Amino acid sequence: MGRAAVVVGAGIGGLAAALGLRRVGWKVTVLERARVLDDAGAGISLAANGVRALDALGVGTEVRVAARGQYTGGTRTPGGSWLARMDGAAVERALGTPIVGIPRATLHRILRAALPADSLTTGVEVTDLDRSAPARVRVHLRTRAAGASPATETHLDADLVVAADGVNSRIRTLLFPAHPGPAHSGSTVLRAVTDGPLELTTDFEITWGRGAEFGHIAFEDGRAEWHAVLNSPPGIRHADPLAEVRRRFRGWHQPIPRLLDATRPEAVLHHDIHELTTPLPSFVSGRVALLGDAAHAMTPNLGQGACQALEDAVVLAAALARHGRSVEETTTHTDVRAALAAYDAERRPRTRAVTVAARRAGRMGQQLSHPAAVALRNAALRLAPSGAAVRMILRHADWTPPSPPLPSVRGGEKR
Repeated sequence: MGRAAVVVGAGIGGLAAALGLRRVGWKVTVLERARVLDDAGAGISLAANGVRALDALGVGTEVRVAARGQYTGGTRTPGGSWLARMDGAAVERALGTPIVGIPRATLHRILRAALPADSLTTGVEVTDLDRSAPARVRVHLRTRAAGASPATETHLDADLVVAADGVNSRIRTLLFPAHPGPAHSGSTVLRAVTDGPLELTTDFEITWGRGAEFGHIAFEDGRAEWHAVLNSPPGIRHADPLAEVRRRFRGWHQPIPRLLDATRPEAVLHHDIHELTTPLPSFVSGRVALLGDAAHAMTPNLGQGACQALEDAVVLAAALARHGRSVEETTTHTDVRAALAAYDAERRPRTRAVTVAARRAGRMGQQLSHPAAVALRNAALRLAPSGAAVRMILRHADWTPPSPPLPSVRGGEKR
């Protein structure tokens, strides 16, 4: 068998992993449980580490063209006063790129377009992994047919499996059945993209109230993403989510009311926020690697979830290139295991630090609800030196892809 990989999950992390693997000479099949990729999602901010990872994967230029730099904005109170201003130009000077905002659907389409069309299969559910053979993994599949047609069972053999199947990863449970899995963070998020363009005076804002946050990201086409995060137990849903957001944020400053007025009710997404509070003992097991939320689901308070998944993809590909000794185009199991051990050693400490920092940021930001604690935090933010926000961004965003760079790919062959 040649170097064949199966990537489970066609989200941002899974598609990025497929791109990285192809760039280092692997044949990749991406399996997605959903039958139709509907490009659902709101917006995403990418810091320099995410942009650099996309550069390493060969799609950074396309993303920059489609994205909007975040130069202006900051953190406000519900009444509209500023707690801290964002200096996007200083971030760009320090890192070579500003933070950029892009619709999640646009980023997803760019990643898909960089892969051969036949590399992605939808409507396929991974039901089990047979890891009894030392040199391959047998991936058991169930194809979800349309209508009332019965599902079909089949399998694929692979030298490597990458599990990018999200926060509720089935493969993570197969590999680590004793792990408690994701925990509710204490918050829920409602979000949407406006139906059309609107005038905004800033590129990015976050407003903190008591146990509540409202933020927006401006897009290149004039539309904007907004998100509303609330302290809430899991499972609570509303008959009219947009009306509930209007009620909860009534009286908050502009442009919050205008953003909500520019949103169709059916466009609002509502998800409880879960994270892996108990770290995994490893991101790898045999010839299987966990990536993205499947490995290190974190709260969104630092905007690093997707960036860390993109880093994962680049580091995994680089490790396989570095450790993958080829003999007649076949990678021995020793090479793959060594590569995955290197991936685990590099990624677990970094993602753990970012996960903990994101949780702390949420507790001191959106989740803080006691009036005295909120007042103390706000005073501290107003008194903080002007460069404090930039230094916090640099702490997590100043990441450089491994050397040497991943090779480019043309026509399915690396060069």
